[in-house]
Amino acid sequence: MRASPHRPRTARGLFGALLIALATVAALLTAASTARADTLICEQYGSTTIQGRYVVQNNRWGTGATQCVTATDTGFRVTRADGAVPTNGAPKSYPSVFNGCHYTNCSPGTNLPAQLSGIAGAPSSISYGYVGDAVYNASYDIWLDPTPRTDGVSRTEIMIWFNKVGPIQPIGSPVGSATVGGRGWQVWTGSNGSNDVISFVAPSAIAGWSFDVMDFVRETVSRGMAQNSWYLTSVQAGFEPWQNGTGLTVNSFSSAVNLGDPGPGEPGPGEPGPSTACKVTYATNVWTGGFTADVTVTNTGTAPVGPWALSFVLPSGQRVTQAWNAALSATSGSVTATGLAHNARIAAGASQSFGFQGTYSGAFAAPSGFSLNGAACT
Repeated sequence: MRASPHRPRTARGLFGALLIALATVAALLTAASTARADTLICEQYGSTTIQGRYVVQNNRWGTGATQCVTATDTGFRVTRADGAVPTNGAPKSYPSVFNGCHYTNCSPGTNLPAQLSGIAGAPSSISYGYVGDAVYNASYDIWLDPTPRTDGVSRTEIMIWFNKVGPIQPIGSPVGSATVGGRGWQVWTGSNGSNDVISFVAPSAIAGWSFDVMDFVRETVSRGMAQNSWYLTSVQAGFEPWQNGTGLTVNSFSSAVNLGDPGPGEPGPGEPGPSTACKVTYATNVWTGGFTADVTVTNTGTAPVGPWALSFVLPSGQRVTQAWNAALSATSGSVTATGLAHNARIAAGASQSFGFQGTYSGAFAAPSGFSLNGAACT
């Protein structure tokens, strides 16, 4: 029988409904807390998984002093970094996040190790957070070995020094310079007794970048420090601190390895990459104090570009409040927009688009200095 719409509910019924509602809220809060919870790692070689695909590791190997890292949803931060070691020797640790295998610890779902000749591309992106009261480098490591090993140190280590603070230097000695991924680098080579090392040192700090790992692999092969028959075993991004290091952060990290033949117009592991040519269309909708921008990047070259990174400078007084179809490295000043997983590649003659919304003060103007992967665009 259908109840009267004016029939009052009993106290027992109200109490039961309240218990159900409270239980539901508690479950939702617990789930939200779990989803947002960071993981503190203080064990010497402790690690955890983030995003279901990468491993964050504490990796304190050069000191007995305490070091702790906190793994976040997208990277990690160094939350404690006691002790110091001499700056003319090895660092005290390498807290990092990686795709691949490190001493039998393999990231979930990785397709590494992978033979270099079978890798069509290895797009990656990194965003760092730096501190000034420490001695360290921000080092992106690429490991190569003649065998598909997962159980130890590989034969050749490629180090990309995104930043260095203090009186430290790479292993070995400088051997010249190179342009890789559209950027200039000082190149060092040497050995640490366990493996060969080639280091690419940025002339000034790089806070974030999207690039193809294979660009550095190709340069290494061309210098005779690896062969196309070798294997890429892991890709890692982190820090090497000598003194302090608390507050150093990997804000975000991504790494993919696309298997298959490079295809027509794309370089193999031992070949130089193609030059980049591009055109940018910048369309806006402007109102008092605010605007939206739709940006179209066209690859006018003869070879695919991927992953792509478009750099530009926002005029003074402009600030981005949200963006879509790209990740932005900053909200004002010098900005680099990088493609996401679904649009990280621009075929020859094709385009990719992204947009953002922002605020401005004073007279409105368009950005200047558009460049795609280091090459100026028209």
